[in-house]
Amino acid sequence: MASNDRKPLTSGNWKMNHNHFEAIQTIQKLAYALDKDDYQAVDVSVHPPFTDLRSVQTVIQADDIPVALGAQNVHQAANGAFTGEISPTMLQKLDVTYVIVVHSERRELFGETDEIVNAKAKAVLAAGMTPIVCCGETLAERNAGHAESKVAGQISGSLAGLDAATIGDLVIAYEPIWAIGTGETATPDDAQQMCAHIRSLVMSEWGSTTAASVRIQYGGSVKPGNASELMGQPDIDGALVGGASLDAGDFARIVKFPLYQA
Repeated sequence: MASNDRKPLTSGNWKMNHNHFEAIQTIQKLAYALDKDDYQAVDVSVHPPFTDLRSVQTVIQADDIPVALGAQNVHQAANGAFTGEISPTMLQKLDVTYVIVVHSERRELFGETDEIVNAKAKAVLAAGMTPIVCCGETLAERNAGHAESKVAGQISGSLAGLDAATIGDLVIAYEPIWAIGTGETATPDDAQQMCAHIRSLVMSEWGSTTAASVRIQYGGSVKPGNASELMGQPDIDGALVGGASLDAGDFARIVKFPLYQA
């Protein structure tokens, strides 16, 4: 389990799912399924589509739900002629706390690079929000023995130019691409090995204090049945959950993983 100095963060990435009526129902059901002990043990965020953010924000504020509002993406510019994009300040005005920065689907489907990750992370930080910086390898890269070098390059490029204190406060999400939405999951040992590798990379570049404080999530077909074992690893500090977060009951059971650990 994560160090006592690092409170786990479990984040629900709804991707391109739920209209605003469904979003309201989901956050209300989630609030009903969690209690104060859960929130004391684990930080929780939900990341609806852009069209649902205002609706979910209203419910969270009106019902005083201790769940952080998150976004799935952002543009790095503050404003301008970028049709269809959303700026960091727009998200900040909606009380967004966490922003997923270049999920692997955006790398794979939209060609976003480490340089774009870096620019978006800096823009999110400048707007007073916390980026969840994603990294991960393909199955071909893992089978070729290149998983660690691929992730090392992503970490170096994505976090370039950030100081130690800043990196200590952000979130890194390790999401092996081959395990996202496939039903395949990295074994707890595999996930721990890579998350420990990421922490060692942070320590080498930014020091032991930063490495001890940065939170590293695991993402990739996390479900109620495997969450406890995955979250029990010493360098895994929560989960970035996709499909299972669409069902409030399933997501609540993932959030409650400390209850199922010996």
